[in-house]
Amino acid sequence: MSTKNKVYIGPAGWFYKDWEGIVYPAIKAAGFDQLTYLSHLFNVIEINSSFYRPPALRSVKRWINKIKDNPEFTFTSKLWQEYTHQQNSFPGKTEEALVKQGLDELQKNNRLGALLIQFPWSFKNTPDNQEWLEKIVAIFNEYHPVVEVRHQSWHEKSFLAFLDERKAGFANIDQPAIGRSMPLTAYASKNLSYLRLHGRNVKNWFAQDASVASRYDYLYQENELDEIKKKIEDLMENSPKTFIIFNNHFRGQAVANALQTMFILTDNKVSVPQQLIKAYPQLKGISQPISNTPEQTSLF
Repeated sequence: MSTKNKVYIGPAGWFYKDWEGIVYPAIKAAGFDQLTYLSHLFNVIEINSSFYRPPALRSVKRWINKIKDNPEFTFTSKLWQEYTHQQNSFPGKTEEALVKQGLDELQKNNRLGALLIQFPWSFKNTPDNQEWLEKIVAIFNEYHPVVEVRHQSWHEKSFLAFLDERKAGFANIDQPAIGRSMPLTAYASKNLSYLRLHGRNVKNWFAQDASVASRYDYLYQENELDEIKKKIEDLMENSPKTFIIFNNHFRGQAVANALQTMFILTDNKVSVPQQLIKAYPQLKGISQPISNTPEQTSLF
């Protein structure tokens, strides 16, 4: 792994009921906090609650306080879906201010790595959609925007040039290879690189009766992570910062795979909670000894 550039690895989100007893201990000490706990394992978490609603300023301030013991820790944040998934009308200045207040707080405290602008597969490369996207990037340009598009029609050099001209990044993604889906790429930008790993659950990805959890129910195997390692190294070679976000969150699989990737990139053993090893025994070989008593509130 190249040592000249910084890599950030972590999961998308931290509040999932099915992580209890797997990622988080079943018996918790008073004052246990999920975000603080994960900030001792990782140096980044992607905020996904901001996709559903702009977070209140007081919430953002609490998040910043909860990770204060890790000076290397940063957040990336998903843009509110009213900009990307609801194209009947463009959000106005009031809504824009709500979104920006949280981003400003993160940025002011040097805790914002990037703003993820995620579009659905149905968002295809058309002149109207290019105009819509350009408007969003212009509004949020100061927050290190990174654009995720899932349809293969965007897989063109002209689109990468479009983003580069506007100082926006490209979100490389790993997703089920179905139809005209964007393939796994390793496109880097001058400021940062971004890779999101959604899993490869072909059966449930587009199934109408599939739940959100079942779509992201996928555990990457070691040979798949070795393949992905090569993409990460390419990204790191060409950007000063690289963000690797695992979104296969069902039953803590994102956490398990993120820890495996940290080990694969460095060959250094990592801290793995005992309850996670119990759920995923393959992690035992990469774990270093840590205290894991019911009273534990910190992994270090």
